[in-house]
This record gives sequence, structure tokens and C-alpha cells, in this order.
Amino acid sequence: MTLTPVAAAPASTSSSESSAVLAHNYHPLPVTLVDGLGSWVTDVDGRRYLDLLSGYSALNFGHRHPALTAAAHAQIDRLTLTSRAFDHDLLVPFAEALAGLVGPLVAGPPMVLPMNTGAEAVETAIKAARKWGHEVKGVPDGQATIIVADGNFHGRTTTIVSFSTDPDARRGFGPYTPGFRIVPYGDALALASAIDETTVAVLIEPIQGEQGVVLPSESYLPAVRAACTAADVLLICDEIQSGLGRTGTTLASELWGVQPDLVTLGKALGGGVLPVSAVVGRSDVLGVLTAGTHGSTFGGNPLACAVGLAVVDLLSDGSLQASATALGAHWGARLDALVDEGLLASVRRAGLWAGLDVPRASSDPGSPTTARSTSGPVDGRDLCERLLALGVLAKDTHGSTIRLAPPLTITESDLDLATDRLEHALR
Repeated sequence: MTLTPVAAAPASTSSSESSAVLAHNYHPLPVTLVDGLGSWVTDVDGRRYLDLLSGYSALNFGHRHPALTAAAHAQIDRLTLTSRAFDHDLLVPFAEALAGLVGPLVAGPPMVLPMNTGAEAVETAIKAARKWGHEVKGVPDGQATIIVADGNFHGRTTTIVSFSTDPDARRGFGPYTPGFRIVPYGDALALASAIDETTVAVLIEPIQGEQGVVLPSESYLPAVRAACTAADVLLICDEIQSGLGRTGTTLASELWGVQPDLVTLGKALGGGVLPVSAVVGRSDVLGVLTAGTHGSTFGGNPLACAVGLAVVDLLSDGSLQASATALGAHWGARLDALVDEGLLASVRRAGLWAGLDVPRASSDPGSPTTARSTSGPVDGRDLCERLLALGVLAKDTHGSTIRLAPPLTITESDLDLATDRLEHALR
């Protein structure tokens, strides 16, 4: 297999990193994009790349999906913002459509609370759980606790980083918000043991995305659901990255037949057009939030609802979910072959979402990895830079791991092309 890089090795510093006026809170790959359509994007020099990051699942439907851009353009010409001081004609239709899509997958009659970003949705779920715990369950005000898992990623607000176990996300941002208990991810017994009379909720990612697409055992999520039900504790599933088709199902929790009490959605809900998020779940829980207790100026705005409605429509017949399942199986076989050959250390995958671990170079002269140690990628960042030179966009996480999340609309031929380039980069 011979593949020619799309350009010479890129410079080591991106335009945003070299800027004196833009805060350097990201370490982007050295590419500046100007255009995108479907699974492809173009940089300032006219080079084209296959986008296998999809904005961390915000671009599940690819760049500039015609149904989404048409909905946005039509709404921009009518009404973009009212604030929740007034109703608008798409607010209830959006809530009804989203409840129709996700409601059957959660416990109890559904209610929808629209917000903007994923972190806002998580904060909303935390507030609702605490208020429900106080007013309904009877936990004294100020004593509610929520159980979370180590390795979690739920956002970067001061409350959320208070229960992060990532030193980079947490260090230096104290004092930290109390009320959270951290247990090992995947250990249902430890989680159940952490529940006491103050526990109001368990907040968990069905699949840990930021950690490297880490999947739990088959028994884990059902055991967590059972522990929550037995103790009258809310199960909150963060599906901001995993939801809305990414795993081949509308929600990742469906993979284990689990119905959460609340689910947080974001990223793909805005179709890659603008930030849209929501909490969907039991009406008796979200119903504790009354006028003045929670809000957002832009939450549920007309433009967001127009795009959100179009997103729900794309997912309503299940064809994209089915495509993600079929393409994922095809892709998974190819990725597994790279593991069998020793080019990858391991692969974790659900639908069109994969975490790839780069092999560590061995000091054993007889090791099959030794021959590659001077030419193969040394870590996730190195692999992403090699892929960039070959016209593929991906992003590393936690050192030796990269995450891949192709658009659900990618063709099999483009997916194969990207995988060919991945194999070339690994060799």
C-alpha cells in the first residue's frame, strides 16, 4: 500500500497557539480550516482532510448537512431569539419531538428542559437531582450527595471539575464544590456500597469518551440501574458524546437495556450548527424546577429549536443508527486486524466510535514492536500528526490513545480510505 501525504509535515505550532491575543487553553493540531462539507474539510492552503473527530460527536451528521443548514437559514430569516420571557412557536414542538425520540428510552413520563452546552445540561441535572432529593426524597437541604466515577468527563465548570480525577482539569481551580463521591468506573459493587441516606443520584457516562472510549462490562450498567432503583436514587446518564446515534443506538444506554431517570444531551443535538443541549427524563424530577429556580437566556431559543427539530427528524426513522451499526462492524473488523498485526495495542469500539491505543516501544530485541520503535508513532499526539500529514483529522487523549468518531453519514469508501491512511501512519 502506497499513500502520499497531502503536504509536507506541518509546522509544530498552530496559528491559535502563536497568537498573542487568544488564550492558549487548547493545544490544537497545526491546521487552520476554512471549509467543510460532509466528512471532508479544507484548510487555508486548499488541502482536504477526512474529519474523523466530528467535533467530539457534535458533527454526527457531518459538516453542513443540507437539512440542518436549510432549517437554520429558514429560521434566521424569521426569528432567532426571544429569551424565555416569551414563548415562541417552535419551543413546544421541539420539546415534544425530542420527548418522542428519547422519552421511550428513559424511566417514567418524559419532560424536556432545553439548554445550550453540554456542561449546562449536566449542571441542570445536578441541580434538579439535588432539589428532588430535598423536596421529594427528604434529604436535608445542603446534605445531598451524588456518586460519580473516576475517569469521568462531564464538562469544565467549577462544580464539575470538583469531582474530576483529571489533574489538568482540576488542579488550581479550588475551592471545590462538595457533595460528590467518586468510585471506580466499572465497579458496580463499590458504587452500591457508596449509596447512603444522603445519596440523591448517580451521574455516569455509559461509555467514557474523554477517557478513550472505555466500555464497561455487560453487567455493569444493569447493576447500577438496579442499585439506584433499590435505594430510590436517580440514575443520570451523560450521553452528550455517546448519544444521538454515535453508538448505533439513539442512546448508548440502550446497548445494555437500561433506562436512566435523566439523560443529558448536547453536541450532536445542535447538528454542528450551534450549541444546543437538553435534559430529558422523568417529569416528576424535572418538575421540581419552577419559575425563577433555573433558567438560561438562550436555552430553547428559536434558532436552536429549528435545528434541534431537524436533528430529531434525521434520527427518527433509525436509519442513521442502523448505518452506524453496520459501518461500525465493518470498521471494527479492520481495526481488530491492526491489533492482530501488532500495529495497535488495543481497540475499544461502539458503533462509529473507537478508542485506539498506540503500542509502547519495547526494549526486548526479540519483540515484534522493536522493529517499529524507530519509525512507528511514539504516542497519540505523534499518530495524530502523522494522520494529519496523510489528510485525516483525529485527536489524542491521555497520552497513548486517540479517539475516532467519523460522521454517521460517512461512506464506506471514505471510511476505508481513512483506515488505509491510519494503517500507513502506524507502519
